[in-house]
Amino acid sequence: MDLLTPLIFLILLSPIPLSDAGSIGVNYGRISDELPSAFKVVQLLKSQGINRVKIFDADPSVLKALSGSGIKVTVDLPNELLFSAAKRASFAVSWVKRNVAAYHPSTQIESIAVGNEVFVDTHNTTSFLIPAMRNIHKALMSFNIHSDIKISSPLALSALQNSYPSSSGSFRPELVDSVIKPMLDFLRETGSRLMINVYPFFAYEGNSDVIPLDYALLRENPGMVDSGNGLRYFNLFDAQIDAVFAAMSALKYDDIEIIVTETGWPSKGDENEVGATLANAASYNGNLIRRILTRGGTPLRPKADLTVYLFALFNENKKLGPTSERNYGLFFPDEKKVYDIPFTQEGLKHYRDGGHTPVTGGDQTTTKPPMSGGVSKSLNGHTWCVANGDAGEERLQGGLDYACGEGGADCSSIQPGANCYSPDTLEAHASFAFNSYYQKKGRAGGSCYFGGAAYVVSQPPKYGRCEFPTGY
Repeated sequence: MDLLTPLIFLILLSPIPLSDAGSIGVNYGRISDELPSAFKVVQLLKSQGINRVKIFDADPSVLKALSGSGIKVTVDLPNELLFSAAKRASFAVSWVKRNVAAYHPSTQIESIAVGNEVFVDTHNTTSFLIPAMRNIHKALMSFNIHSDIKISSPLALSALQNSYPSSSGSFRPELVDSVIKPMLDFLRETGSRLMINVYPFFAYEGNSDVIPLDYALLRENPGMVDSGNGLRYFNLFDAQIDAVFAAMSALKYDDIEIIVTETGWPSKGDENEVGATLANAASYNGNLIRRILTRGGTPLRPKADLTVYLFALFNENKKLGPTSERNYGLFFPDEKKVYDIPFTQEGLKHYRDGGHTPVTGGDQTTTKPPMSGGVSKSLNGHTWCVANGDAGEERLQGGLDYACGEGGADCSSIQPGANCYSPDTLEAHASFAFNSYYQKKGRAGGSCYFGGAAYVVSQPPKYGRCEFPTGY
């Protein structure tokens, strides 16, 4: 055992002073036909001490219900409106007038999320993002509310090229000059924060054989040391946040803060969705709330108190995709808690994580999880397995040989002359073979590993014109 472990456990078991630190909000999604009225939802939020809410549009009934509540609100300009907002300043003015200025300040709108996870949007809206953000900001200026309301755009973690170890965090090269730097310039100019969506569940689900469950759920554990900066991380959430901080730092944007616009853990999932259980969801969200409200920043940015929006307020029965997509809720539609966790510092005084560590996650606390490309929230329930280009030729070739041999992957498409032979690179061929194996195994946990040479993504891989299968 590490000599630091007894001290670490003593610290973790000691009472934590409940000083001011970060802030907790919640995402109020409404893809359901079973939800209570917006006025009842506002009463529910107030009864739980939740004073921040994020919605995925600017619905009038919701904004009216929030009027005079004292709850701070983030509204969203949906991806399908980015083109219009980018191309026509008049549209941006009209949208702000109708959806923001008409309600503020009685409804305390504090920020606008322009689009959501735009880089993984299948409708190719990336090029419209920055012009839309600037036009919306100019519209706020025309109503003289630009000082009250900040603008940003939530990024999926897949915007990172590397996320493990945290110190190696970097943005995808093709995004840096075209959109990341212009966005960060805009955020700096306007005093806004970078919005990111962070889901340790997806990283754990795809790598449960190497990521300890306690580490993913913010439970007591010895931690992992980042080989690049020497910092010890006690949970995957902090490590993923610091990967984004490191990516910004590499581009010389150390002065910009982060706000976590989505994070959560499903209470139910399909058989192959490893870790999607009621106990794990309660542990993740309960421990995360305690961590945000009591412990300040991250190992890399200890003074960077975080505002975090949990996903989501309710289970939403009309969402598509795997079972987990309909079971992220903190509450059932009848307003009863899915599991009992507090949302305030007062409630934390009596809170203890009641979960017990299942054997699912193992106890391999020294193994480094292969998370080079990050994992984003799937838009359609599909995931793919791709090669980790940093794993080295030997591991890639060994994994490729196994997948196409005794692994039973369908590798006919990467043979000379076949439709996925080009590009003729080891990484491209290994990615196709790894994904074929992963899909044939029903995307089961641990089937996308290959000795650390592969990781799971939730956007279609791009290698020439080759289309990767999503199931057999």
